[in-house]
Amino acid sequence: MSSGSAKHPAVLSIGRIYCDLIFTGLGALPQPGREVFARDMDMAAGGGAFIAAAHIAHAGRPVALLARLGTDPLSLGLRSELEASGVDLRFLEHAADAGPQVTVASVIGHDRAFLSRRAGTALPATLDAALTWPEAGHLHIAEYATLNEIPDLVGQAKAHGLTVSLDPSWDETLIYDPAFLDRCNGVDLFLPNLEEALAITGKTGPDTAIAALAEAFPLVALKAGPDGAWLAASGKISQRSAPEVPVVDTTGAGDAFNAGFIDAWMRGESDDICLSAGISFGSAAVQAAGGASILRAPLMRAGAAE
Repeated sequence: MSSGSAKHPAVLSIGRIYCDLIFTGLGALPQPGREVFARDMDMAAGGGAFIAAAHIAHAGRPVALLARLGTDPLSLGLRSELEASGVDLRFLEHAADAGPQVTVASVIGHDRAFLSRRAGTALPATLDAALTWPEAGHLHIAEYATLNEIPDLVGQAKAHGLTVSLDPSWDETLIYDPAFLDRCNGVDLFLPNLEEALAITGKTGPDTAIAALAEAFPLVALKAGPDGAWLAASGKISQRSAPEVPVVDTTGAGDAFNAGFIDAWMRGESDDICLSAGISFGSAAVQAAGGASILRAPLMRAGAAE
C-alpha cells in the first residue's frame, strides 16, 4: 500500500460524471409515438465514481474523484453538489469535450431504466498525478468501460502499490466480451450486481455465478438488491439479506454498497462486517432520488448507514 496514513489511506475513484435526470412516479415507460408523465423529477450528480466517492467521504475516509467534467451548463450545474459532497476534487479535470454527459433514469417501482450519453474520453489528464498521490492506498474503477478505455489502468495502480476494486457496471456493448475477465487481471475486489454476474459468467443463478467469478478474483461481492448480497472470499461463499426499507429510487444503490464495503475492507474488518456495511449503505441510498442525495437527508445524518 502507498505511503499515506496507515489507518485511513485515501481512495481514488475513477470514472465518468453524469448529470442524472431522475423521473419517479411512473406507471410505465414511454412507447414509440406516445408520451407518459412522471409525478416527480430530480437532477443530481451521477456516475458510479462520484456516487461511491460521496458515500466513502461520508464514512469519514479521504477520497478523491479522478474524472473529467465538461464546461457546458449541465456539467457546471453539478459543481456545487460535487463541492458539497466532501470529496477531494484536486484531480478533477475540466474539459469542453467531457460534456454534456447525461443519464435519464426512469424509475418504476423497484426497477429502473437508463438512457445515457458519454462524451469525450474517460482518461483524465490528472491520472499520473493521482496515482503518485502519497495519501492514496486504493483505486476504485467505477465501470468496466473506463478500464476498457485505459487497459493498463490496473497495472499502473499496482505499480504504485495500490489495491484495486472494479464495478463492471452494465454496458450492453462490453458486458459479453469474451476477454472481459482476462482484461480485469489484477483486480483485488470485484463488485458486480446479479445481472452483470450472470452475463459475464453465462451462469443462471447467484451461487454458480459467484463461484465462477471466485476463480478469477480473490474477493467478489455480488449485489442482488432487495435480496441482499453474496460474498466469495478465501474459498467460502456466504450470503446476507437486506432489510426492508421504503424505496424511492435504486439509482446508485450499488455504488453506495461499493463504498460501504470498500471502507470496511480497508479497515481490515471481517468478511461479514464488510458485507453488512455494503448492504447498509445501499439500503440507505434507495430512500432518496439520486445515488448520493440521501447523504443530505436527516436519515443519513442520523447515522442510518453506520
